Amino acid sequence: MKSRRSFIYLGCIGIIAALTGCAATLLMLKIPTKGENMKITCMRFVVFAIALVGIASTVSASDKPSSYLVFKAGVYSPSEKYDLENFNGGTTSRLDPKTGFDGEIALGHYFLPILALELGVGYFESKGSPSAEPGNTKLKVLPVLATAKALLPLGPLEPYGEFGMGAYFTKLDVSGNLSSFSGSSKVTYGLHAGVGLNLDLTDALFLGVEGRYLWAKPSFGGQDVKINGFTATADLGLRY
Repeated sequence: MKSRRSFIYLGCIGIIAALTGCAATLLMLKIPTKGENMKITCMRFVVFAIALVGIASTVSASDKPSSYLVFKAGVYSPSEKYDLENFNGGTTSRLDPKTGFDGEIALGHYFLPILALELGVGYFESKGSPSAEPGNTKLKVLPVLATAKALLPLGPLEPYGEFGMGAYFTKLDVSGNLSSFSGSSKVTYGLHAGVGLNLDLTDALFLGVEGRYLWAKPSFGGQDVKINGFTATADLGLRY
C-alpha cells in the first residue's frame, strides 16, 4: 500500500511538472508577430528539446519499451481561403481549398511515463478552385515535425496533449486557367498543437487517434498562402 501511495504521489508531481513545463513552453514559443523571425522561434524550440533530453534521459520511463514507431493516416482540412493574383488573365481570385489526404511516419521516445518527444515526416495535400471561374489548384506539403507530448497513463489508455514545430516544404500547382504554373516555396516554419488517445493492445503494439491544428504561411511568387488547418488521423504504433 505504501509503495502504491508513493507511486500515485510521484505521478501527481510528474503531471504537475509536465503541465508547468507545457505552460512555460507556450510562453517561450509564442507565435511570432509580424516583425519576428520564425527561424528564431524554431531555434528556441530546438534548444528546449535538447535541454529536455538532457534532463530527462537519466529517468526510467516505465516497464514498457521506451521508443516507438508510429504510422498515421487520415485527412487534412484547410481552415483558410486564400487569394491568388493573375489567376485568370490579371484578375485576383479567391480559392476555396478542399479536404485532402494526410499521412505521417514518426519515431518517438518516452523520457518519462508522462513525457515523450516525437520526430516525424509526413505529407498532406489539398485541391482548391474559385467559385465562378475556370481553373483549379493543388497544394502539396511535406512537413518535417518535432513534437513534445504530455501524456496521462491510465492503464491501457493513454490520452495526451501535444505542441510542436515543423519545417514545411510546399508546392502549388495551378492548372485549367489562363495562368497555369507550378511553383515551390522556400522552407516555411510553422507551429502545431493537438490532442490524442492511444490504446495499448500489448506492451509493444498500440492503436490511436489524433487531432491537430497547424499554422504555416508559405509564399509563392511573392504571394502568401495560409495553409492553416486541421488534421485527423488513425494511428498504428510499435514500441521497441
